[in-house]
Amino acid sequence: MTIILKEKILKKKFKIAIMGLGYVGLPLAISFAKKGFETTGYDINIKKINGLSQGISDIEDISNDVLRTCLEGGKLQLTTTPTALSSADAIIICVPTPLTESMEPDMSYIQVAVDTIKKNAKKGVLISLESTTYPGTTREIICTAMEEEGFTLGTDFFACYSPERVDPGNKIFQTENTPKVVGGVDHVSKELGETLYSQVIHEVIAVNSTEVAEMSKLLENTFRSINIAFINEMALLCEKLGIDIWETIEASSTKPFGFMKFTPGPGIGGHCIPLDPMYLSWKAKSKNFYSRFIELAHEINHLMPDKMSEHVVETLNQHKKSINGSSVLLVGMAYKENSNDLRESPGLQIFELLRKRGANVAFCDPKAPQFVDEQGGIQYSIPLDYSQFNDYDLVILLTKHDVFDIDKIGKNSQLILDTKDILKNSFEDKKRTYGKVGNQIKPISKEEVQI
Repeated sequence: MTIILKEKILKKKFKIAIMGLGYVGLPLAISFAKKGFETTGYDINIKKINGLSQGISDIEDISNDVLRTCLEGGKLQLTTTPTALSSADAIIICVPTPLTESMEPDMSYIQVAVDTIKKNAKKGVLISLESTTYPGTTREIICTAMEEEGFTLGTDFFACYSPERVDPGNKIFQTENTPKVVGGVDHVSKELGETLYSQVIHEVIAVNSTEVAEMSKLLENTFRSINIAFINEMALLCEKLGIDIWETIEASSTKPFGFMKFTPGPGIGGHCIPLDPMYLSWKAKSKNFYSRFIELAHEINHLMPDKMSEHVVETLNQHKKSINGSSVLLVGMAYKENSNDLRESPGLQIFELLRKRGANVAFCDPKAPQFVDEQGGIQYSIPLDYSQFNDYDLVILLTKHDVFDIDKIGKNSQLILDTKDILKNSFEDKKRTYGKVGNQIKPISKEEVQI
């Protein structure tokens, strides 16, 4: 049977269904459709499906032209009807996995997906989970549910875990050229998963269990979380010592071995780094193991927006202004450069913290032009009109999209707070005296900028 299924994959006769058409699911569906696989994109969001069906992509990494080509070629079908899954040979789950308010894994999206699959899947289906989760999920939730429905592992269904490695806005590494890990609950599942993903991914790394694959995703992002927390703490320390953290990092980066560069900032964002370590910590606690590294890193990183709001108060005070009643402009709300991704963005937290202190807060981000605030209201970006920047008591640089002209921001702002060393790269060639006082977030006045 394995040989037959592999042959079916290699001949592109394997029908693919992707559950969840967000940052992970839509690019993956496009990749399979482009390679000639009949692909069904399934999502419960009717508005999303209607928009995509009209050839309008809501994911920046997928252009409207690419989406329309796949739709018009007939290889990509979009639906909200779960019975469409019944013809799929492979069902790939790409649904959200958030945390609850108590910082525990919210498995409801995966559970709903699995309930939908077991009611609609045909026998012989390959199920692959890509959503971030804790080690053991594939075996405990997917396999258990399918077996309770009467499916037999190895004949009636196969199961894999292959963690997504999507980096929104990355122009170099995208779905096809990012190495992909895949693990199976048994040898046959592993072999089928490796064969399937190899049709669209340049390099597939097969591991011997779904637990290893699940753990690899958490290890990758916990590593990043801990190192970001460390450099954030070093930035706060350097500020106390009067040392320039940015120059220090550049000096350390000249070492050709044993050092990896991380940079401080106003907080962490995206789906992975803020959430993945907490999945691992939760699983560890279930085994009576407590990771102090993970908990401490989480605490430091999540305090950075609060530290940022304190810097705002101090900066305004230095210029004889009160935060209460001051007008503040946040430049760049997406959590990373050249992306429209607002998930867990520290800018959202900073926006709310400053408002609670009495500031009149606005933002400018052509990439992410609107968001819903804590009160449920819609906040809209101001136009990218640099002449308006001078109307604000303080301009805070959070995210440096390529669309921003830093020189024009400098010319048209009364006071700037730089959270990511953006100004140094822009002004050093103009002989601007950059802060050597060691502030992680360095205020400058308009008169200090040497244009």
